[in-house]
Amino acid sequence: MIITKKSLGRRTFLRGMGTALALPFLDAMVPALGRAAGAVNQPPVRLGFVYVPNGIIMEHWTPATEGAGFEFAPTMKALEPFRDRLTVFSGLAQHNGDALGDGAGDHARAGATWLTGAHPKKTEGADIHAGVSADQIAARTFGNSTQLGSLEIGLEQPTLAGGCDSGYSCAYTNTISWRSPTTPLPMEVNPRNVFERLFGDGDSTSPEARLAALKQQSSILDYITGDIDRLETNLGAGDRGKLSEYLDAIRDIERRIQKAEEQNATMKIPLMQRPAGAPEDFTEHAHLMMDLMTVAYQTDMTRVVSFMIAREGSTRSYRSIGISDGHHPLTHHMHDPEKIAKVTKINTLHVETLAYLLKKLADTPDGDGSLLDHSLILYGSSLSDGNAHTHHDLPLVMAGTARGQMKGGRHLRYPKETPMNNLLLSMLDKAAVPVPEKLGDSTGEIQLLSGV
Repeated sequence: MIITKKSLGRRTFLRGMGTALALPFLDAMVPALGRAAGAVNQPPVRLGFVYVPNGIIMEHWTPATEGAGFEFAPTMKALEPFRDRLTVFSGLAQHNGDALGDGAGDHARAGATWLTGAHPKKTEGADIHAGVSADQIAARTFGNSTQLGSLEIGLEQPTLAGGCDSGYSCAYTNTISWRSPTTPLPMEVNPRNVFERLFGDGDSTSPEARLAALKQQSSILDYITGDIDRLETNLGAGDRGKLSEYLDAIRDIERRIQKAEEQNATMKIPLMQRPAGAPEDFTEHAHLMMDLMTVAYQTDMTRVVSFMIAREGSTRSYRSIGISDGHHPLTHHMHDPEKIAKVTKINTLHVETLAYLLKKLADTPDGDGSLLDHSLILYGSSLSDGNAHTHHDLPLVMAGTARGQMKGGRHLRYPKETPMNNLLLSMLDKAAVPVPEKLGDSTGEIQLLSGV
């Protein structure tokens, strides 16, 4: 764990300790907040936000008809096996991704607005400012019941600090998750680091390896507690207050160790070896990260995952499907059929990786159903036409039913410029997360998510 001079809030500190010590525990049958007395025996709803950059070729994405019985457009064909648990949205917008007088920089604004709905401050300096993202609103609630409030992962290394898009900081293109308007959360791209964050530095998730790690962590905490007892007598009143908060954190970690020991004795965790690192092949990398995402949900180590297929404005090439050109340059196709065909192939590959995740979730038992039955996974972009940099009629699809609350098998079209943030509020509500009065330019929860 890297120690810096920056002060950390108590929640951040607890997460930091949880990350360093990797103390998993499972309470999968009790949701953070129950909607009714009978809800306490139901699995929690998991939330996933999967982002793709640079827009999508919409003519190959959008179904031709609305409502039930729509035909999947070519790019989305891989999702057809999940029709009954899938909803396609049209007409939604992130208006605060528009220039609004700030000129160029649509890719930066796209990344910054997708989950925040907030128009980002145009700066290449440290004075960045966006908004709190929907995933982090959920993390504040779920973090009281899980080891990690949220998990932020990706498949492409972030760009170095400084400017990345027409006067906007790289912070806006590197992440979709914002703990506060000034605190972006980095996307972890190394599967090994994700594994260690979830399960510690053991070689696998085997009960023996985890038990050994738990004993070591208990010994560390015993040593820390003894050290604090010796230190306390020499501190002033102010420092004793700070120390009291620290001790509260230690006690919470001890509680989590106890939970983890109980879990280790009663719960069969899927056996998974610690990854060596990030595979060079895109699909292999994506599948490995999605395996980790599934296990994180299955073991209830977190209920919120944000996943960037690539950073916004990505110039990544996809040689495995015969495309050596950079993704972003191709999206400025100027209506060249050859370039449009290449972008469509990239869009289709991305959707196929989503289909892999959905199958993993559908095949993983959870309570009286599967993880997919008990999740809401939102997939899409904060740009539609990458050639024109448009932030309206966004490509969005959501999988899962949130324990039957969400009716799938539909293509729902909303009036032009309906805020996408209304959909985010509805997702939070169906996951039993207290819904804020406002998220970006939201006007209330979205309609027609349930029913016909």
